[in-house]
Amino acid sequence: MQTQGAAIEGGAVKHFGAPAEELRTARDGLVVADLSHYGLIGFEGEDTQTFLHGQLTNDMRGLKPEAALFAGYCTAKGRLLANFLVFRRDAGVLLMLPEAVREAVQKKLSMFILRSKVKARDAGPEWVRLGLNGIGAREALVAAIGAAPQGMMSVLHTDSAFAVQLGDNRFDLFVQPDHAQRVWQALTTEARPVGAPAWDWLMIRAGVAMVLAPTQDQFVPQMLNMEVLHGISFQKGCYPGQEIVARTQYLGKIKRRTYLAHVEAAVRPGDELFSPDLPGQACGVIANAAPAPEGGSDVLAVMQVSSFEAGEVRWQRPDGPQLRFEPLPYSL
Repeated sequence: MQTQGAAIEGGAVKHFGAPAEELRTARDGLVVADLSHYGLIGFEGEDTQTFLHGQLTNDMRGLKPEAALFAGYCTAKGRLLANFLVFRRDAGVLLMLPEAVREAVQKKLSMFILRSKVKARDAGPEWVRLGLNGIGAREALVAAIGAAPQGMMSVLHTDSAFAVQLGDNRFDLFVQPDHAQRVWQALTTEARPVGAPAWDWLMIRAGVAMVLAPTQDQFVPQMLNMEVLHGISFQKGCYPGQEIVARTQYLGKIKRRTYLAHVEAAVRPGDELFSPDLPGQACGVIANAAPAPEGGSDVLAVMQVSSFEAGEVRWQRPDGPQLRFEPLPYSL
């Protein structure tokens, strides 16, 4: 990446020399991003899917190599410690999550393996993670690895790579390190390299919230719209927090939700939100934020539904910059 002029900070590619232009290209064109700021936890062993089935919010026993899914990992009180993109590779299972929380979550999950025939590891060094987005993404992917997934959340495997389709023109690509330079060069003949903020902006616009260190242990999965994203199974057996997650779904209206908004400010995850309908207390929190192509920040904000419906929500303080809400790409 350094040979492409990448600016690297904290293990993540921040930009390739022109962050504002990269954001505009992410909005309007074809981009490829290094996703080193996302980590991988690998699990292997004959009890792997049974073990994960008893820990995560989704149905792991039915996970097939040709399909990915979303899932969460909760405390006993039903609050998310992490959420993941989950897929199989060979005989193992990989969980993709922000690298900033990967080590702690891996350690927490490993505590419960006990006598199960499962081993957990940091699988990040095994795969170079790339993101591809924009018109022509499928054609660029085929040119780089010879094929592409066919359908939402489908997975395409080759000997040295695999790819997950996350949108009509959005793919995550995982490449063995020995083949990564060739694939990167093939992709960058058509796609502009962009840093992590541009990719984070695309994920925000897709309405996919990720749990980060400042927001761990704050959200029931439905607050991040995870049931809308098919990240929760209500037919499976017990997992940590399952009773609370089920009760949230079936006993009354969900009181907090994730919404897409724009703020004319430099916003950070964990920042509080305020609304006149809840005087004297915060009505919500910023889950994810990224610089927007037109300036300011685009955010995924978790807040009281009543505050969203009231229409006036402000950042950091009751008289702070107002959030301008925009439609999510899916219905709540």
